[in-house]
Order: sequence, then C-alpha cells, then structure tokens
Amino acid sequence: MEPMTTRRLLAVEDARARMLAEIEPLRPEVVPIARAVGRVLAEEVRAVRDQPPFAASAMDGWAVRACDCPAPLRIVGESAAGHGYDAPVGEGEAVRIFTGAAVPEGCDAVVIQEDAERDGNVVRVPAAEPGRHVRPAGGDFRAGEALLAPGVRIDPWRLSLAASAGRAELSVHGRPRVTVLSTGEEIVEAPAEPGRFQIYDSGSPALTAMIAGWGADATRGKPVADELDAVIEALRSADADLVVTLGGASVGDHDLVRAAGLALGLEMKVESVAIRPGKPTFFGVLGDGRRMLGLPGNPASAFVCAELFLKPILARYQGAPAEPAMIAARLEEALPANGPREHWMRAKLAYADGTVTVRPFRDQDSSLVSVFAVADALLRRPPGAAAAAAGEAVEVLPLARA
Repeated sequence: MEPMTTRRLLAVEDARARMLAEIEPLRPEVVPIARAVGRVLAEEVRAVRDQPPFAASAMDGWAVRACDCPAPLRIVGESAAGHGYDAPVGEGEAVRIFTGAAVPEGCDAVVIQEDAERDGNVVRVPAAEPGRHVRPAGGDFRAGEALLAPGVRIDPWRLSLAASAGRAELSVHGRPRVTVLSTGEEIVEAPAEPGRFQIYDSGSPALTAMIAGWGADATRGKPVADELDAVIEALRSADADLVVTLGGASVGDHDLVRAAGLALGLEMKVESVAIRPGKPTFFGVLGDGRRMLGLPGNPASAFVCAELFLKPILARYQGAPAEPAMIAARLEEALPANGPREHWMRAKLAYADGTVTVRPFRDQDSSLVSVFAVADALLRRPPGAAAAAAGEAVEVLPLARA
C-alpha cells in the first residue's frame, strides 16, 4: 500500500465536486401521495383549479349584502361547508353561514354571529364592509399556478399543498440503496460484551440512521474482521448503489478497505481530502459500477465527512440540491490561526436579538461522540485562516437536530 504522503490531498469543495460528478439522479417513480413524505419531486406540481374555488366565509355568522347594513334582514337559508346556498340573495335578505362555506351569490360580507341578534326568521346586523370575513376565490392559489418545483423534498406541509391541488400521486426520484460496512477488530456490537481492548460500535448505527434520514434506503452490514479476504467479500456482497465503509481507510497494517476496493476494480476519484478531521476520506467507482465512499473510523471524523460528502451524494441521487447550506454567524470567543487543512469544528449556535452567534467546543478530538451529541453546527475554518477575534463573522453549517 502506498504511503499517505504520495496521495493527492484535494480541497473539500474539489473533493465534493469530483464525487458528485459520478452521481446521477435515480429514475423517477410514481407513488401514492401518502407515501411521498421524505421523497424528492421529479415533476412540477401545478394547480388544476383555484383554491378556494369559491368565495368562502372565514367565520361563523351571516352572509349579507354590505349595502343593506345596518338593518333587520330576512333569513332565507343556510350555507355550510360542502352544502352551499344555491339561490341569489336579494335586497334585505341574509343567509346563515359557517366557516369554510361558500358565500352565496349576491353577498359580499359576513357579519360574525357575536355581532348579530336573531329573532325568529329575522336577524339584526350592524354595518358591514364589503369583503369583511370573506376569503376570496383563488386567495390561496390560482388554476395553472406552479405550486411545487422539481427537486423539493416533500414534507407534510408540501404534501398538503399537493393534496389541495387534487394530486393523488406524485412522481419522485428513487431512493438510493446504501450499505454501511464497519471494519476493525476493536469494534463490537451491543449487547455483546466487549473484550478488554474493544469498544462498542457507535459509528455505523448512527451513520445508518443519518442515511435513512437523508432519504436513502439504508442497510447496516455486520462488522468486518481485519482480514483482506473478509473485507473483499463484504464489499462484493453489498447490494447497493453506494457502499459506505467506516474505518480502515488510512494506511495502517490493518487498514485494508482501499486494498479490498482495488481488488474489486476500484477506480479512485478522490484519494484523500485536506480536511480536519477526516483526511483519509476517499471515493471511487467499483468495477461493477457501484460507488464507494470510504470514511474514517473515528465517529466525529466520519460524521463531519458524512455531512460534507455523503449527504450531498445522497441528495444528488435524489435530484435535490447537493451543496451544503451555509450560514453566517458571529464568534462568541476568539479562535487561533488555522493550519493548512480546512478545519470543521463542532459548535453550538445561539440566537438573540436577530443575531446568530457560534461557540466552538474546546475539545475537538475526533473520537469524542459526547461532543457531537450536543453540537448543532459545524464551524468552517479555511486553510491557513488568520486568528479570528470574538464577534468576527464565520461560516457555519447548521446540523439538523430534533
């Protein structure tokens, strides 16, 4: 295995661009709208009619002609949701109306029931302004209007919008199939009792959950022993569009993942990344066309690189925007100058008086799961960045936390 020093270190953006260049959106499929949450639209959704399709009441009360008010008005009928009053309303007449019901022809205002007094077939109403408590036809959207664009991920609110447009099915991009393989004799799965020199596997269950949360079909393979044949067989048998390995990506005597990939025809696209943490991260295409992403074994390194590389890859498979969504924040405390590698620091955001501030955790050791458990952002420090004073603006990648 070649020494790490001979591998070309790519900048984070260059590495991500090379990875994404090898990914194509998966073929769309049509699914029932109830199963579309979490999926990415492969079509445009347009309104087929106005919403609401008629002027509707915003309150319970009385539909009136504003020009007749104030006055005692003769009650001629009722309009309820789904059961409107079909006849035109004439001079001196009123219709009992309920929220969401169609405003009858001839009426242009609604008097709320608290402001009116009914006496048999007559209702006394105060002065009313035209349009009062009336939702106009097409007030939400108009027929032919574009409601949802290709590339948006369907959440419950967007699903509601598509349903209100009369859609029962949606065309969405396929889910990428991802297999997560962890390597290392030091790893043991709970509830097995770890040996004296072993640790519980915290990386692969978390990574599998991340992948599922990012819209992919995730499978977690069994931990693989530090034997070349075992790693080769695990890679060969992974039925996936993308194989993500955790650990074994560096150059130690027991780091066999690259060699196993090469044995299966791996064409390396990214050999190493100028990033901290996560320098050993690599990416390539296996001989049978499957993509392979190698992540470091330390959980923090793996999670940082998953946010920066794996999440964009999965977004590209699904036809969604792939670039990380960065924001600006003000440092809560000074930071020293950065070294030659781009540093992504686990951090905590705060919001006050319209300002976003960020505080990086003091201990950034790549093995610390406890720090990632409370972090809600990654703070980017460019290569060779000068020391930064408290209050200085920095780039931050917010993390989705429940």
